[in-house]
Amino acid sequence: MPDITGLTEVLAATAKHGGGPGALLRIILVVGIVGAVLLAWFLLRGYKQD
Repeated sequence: MPDITGLTEVLAATAKHGGGPGALLRIILVVGIVGAVLLAWFLLRGYKQD
């Protein structure tokens, strides 16, 4: 069974600060977009003509 204590700690921290689930979803969205941009940059870097 996977260890999800990190996720539960994040959920507890966002609920404690009054952010609710909206804050967590916003963080996930930003991390996903940044990750997609970095992945695209890394993949497209290989097509560069020297």
